[in-house]
Amino acid sequence: MTAYLEKLFGLSGRTAVVTGGSSGIGRAMALALGGAGARVVLVARREAPMAEVVAELRAEGCEAGAISADLGDREAVRAVIEQTLAGYGAPDILVNSAGINLRPPLSELTDDVWDRTLAANLTAPFQLGQAFGPVMAERGWGRIINVVSQQAFRAYGNSGAYGAAKAGLVGLTRSQAEAWSRHGVTCNAIAPGVVHTPLTEAVFSDPGKVAAHVARTLIGRNGLPEDFAGCAVFLASDAGQAVTGQTLFVDGGYSAT
Repeated sequence: MTAYLEKLFGLSGRTAVVTGGSSGIGRAMALALGGAGARVVLVARREAPMAEVVAELRAEGCEAGAISADLGDREAVRAVIEQTLAGYGAPDILVNSAGINLRPPLSELTDDVWDRTLAANLTAPFQLGQAFGPVMAERGWGRIINVVSQQAFRAYGNSGAYGAAKAGLVGLTRSQAEAWSRHGVTCNAIAPGVVHTPLTEAVFSDPGKVAAHVARTLIGRNGLPEDFAGCAVFLASDAGQAVTGQTLFVDGGYSAT
């Protein structure tokens, strides 16, 4: 059984770049991919939290590294691409989990907030995909996983620029699948429910909002970062080789109500 599962889900010899891998959902995915055998390269702004995750991965016998960058800056993303290629080579797996969650009421949404939100949540995944997707296709194997949002599909909680950016990322995922899946590169999105992470502290500081979101789920609780470990390994491994252009809802049934 162990050999079978290793063949199906194992990622030995693969390199995974995980943006936003220093905390929350990105961290859980990074740890899962490392546990499945991948070499993991974290990309995030804060060096100290990344160092903790790198140490945790290495303590489990995983090879890991980190690159500090603000992915809301186009030049910084280009620098990440250069550093990745120089230090680790082109990755086999790209997970776009980094993002910012600025959601003022739409009537108060400024050009600056719009630009910053789209830069981090949509443009950076586009840039990284453009750099690594064609190389994956040339090799004949690759995985792109984009973390989106419920707000890409339904409006609530001042979706604003954030919902628009995540909806764009869903569309980008399909475009990437159309371009590269015939060459062995699967491209999928993951849509969380309401998950307690640094991005959602404002929601979880309000017990009434927490209870309301729990009531919408079918499993009786809001999401946890560790809920995303298994789906990341599935989509990144050979087990998911025929799944592409899809959005996987990991939300405890939130989207079914």
